[in-house]
Amino acid sequence: MVALPEYHLFIDDTGSRDSDHNPVARRDRMDCFGLGGVLIKAEDVDTLKERHATFCAAHGITYPLHSHKIRGGREEFGWLKTPENARVFFPKLDAFIMGLPIIGIATIIDRPGYVARYQEAFAERLWLMCKTAYSILIERAAKYADSQGRVLRVFFEESGKHEDRVLIQYAKALKVEGMPFQGNNAGAYERFTAEDFRGIVMGEPKRRTKKTPMLQVADLVLYPIAKGGYDPTYRPYVDLMAAGKLIDALMPLQDRPNLGIKYSCFP
Repeated sequence: MVALPEYHLFIDDTGSRDSDHNPVARRDRMDCFGLGGVLIKAEDVDTLKERHATFCAAHGITYPLHSHKIRGGREEFGWLKTPENARVFFPKLDAFIMGLPIIGIATIIDRPGYVARYQEAFAERLWLMCKTAYSILIERAAKYADSQGRVLRVFFEESGKHEDRVLIQYAKALKVEGMPFQGNNAGAYERFTAEDFRGIVMGEPKRRTKKTPMLQVADLVLYPIAKGGYDPTYRPYVDLMAAGKLIDALMPLQDRPNLGIKYSCFP
């Protein structure tokens, strides 16, 4: 039997995964938890690594690309506080990302909306948002891979022994129990069964460090996706959509709510 080609999904997270977390006021006014990043064909991974190495060498970067640090000119990226440096770097960074063979995908959950929706049903302990986010993300990534005649392999950025172990448990549960909650069972949007996950998602998710170029790109793409849920005119989000680098740009408008980026519990 000939093995099917693979899509690789590289996952990062944004925001606290605890539903009763007390957020610090942010200038971007976002209060969410998200899991997501990029899908890339297995045969394109080496191309991404080469382009990443070329881009970093061109700018003298010997440390991981990190969205939060880049946006604020923090720590190693303090040199971006100099306007002249920023004017040169950011257009080159945009061009680098837009030229990569990637598809951005994520599940973004608005925390206040989530708590308001579920606190009555789960008064004692709200279901951790990461289980919801991971299950939806993997189902949608797997559906897309399957629609392209491919299987899916998952990689994630290590967060800590407990967090990593829990994520792997979620992955195992999908292959034994299927989706952990009722979904839309209509037609093409029927939720995946445990058998579906076993047939399409290969092995267990593999942890990787921030040194992994694909995870750095996942980090760079995830923030605009999350921000787009609050402000769809946010320029990096608009640019990613226009360049066809988000899964939503690759499907009809009517399919996005069920198969594309998931924005959950938003006002």
